[in-house]
Amino acid sequence: MWIIIKINKKKIFTLKKELFSKLGNDIKFYSPTIKLKKFIKNKILNAESPLLGDYLLCFNQNFKNQSIINSIKYSRGLKYILSNFINSQKEIEDFVKKCKQNEDLNGYIKQSFFNFEQKENCKFISGPFTNFVFDILKENKKSLDILLGDYKVSVSKEQNLFRPV
Repeated sequence: MWIIIKINKKKIFTLKKELFSKLGNDIKFYSPTIKLKKFIKNKILNAESPLLGDYLLCFNQNFKNQSIINSIKYSRGLKYILSNFINSQKEIEDFVKKCKQNEDLNGYIKQSFFNFEQKENCKFISGPFTNFVFDILKENKKSLDILLGDYKVSVSKEQNLFRPV
């Protein structure tokens, strides 16, 4: 059973160690990450960013038992456990499956994860146009023709990350 927990990023290793000691080695953690390229002072810097921010997905068969949940509630590094996770197991499993299908060889989420069925406004989250909002004019296999302000531009889907706004 999956649970979603909000964590203190500075104490993640303490939290994992404590959960392993309480639940054994049969616990799995999943936090999808995106590899971003940021331009700072005319230099390209590579950075990793968790897709879920401060949230972490944890899987253990014993999470069905409420006493197990109560025993880990006050672990160091754990802010809180999202409630109603029992009713959302199907959605959580589908999300994890979609993330795993859209990972590259290094385990980073690829652009194919983000859905562009509605051709609305999108925002760059990586590359030279970071934080710019644009309209999709035409979608090709490897590129997008976009309207960025008053300019028509063709950008690669593989080298830039963007998401719907």
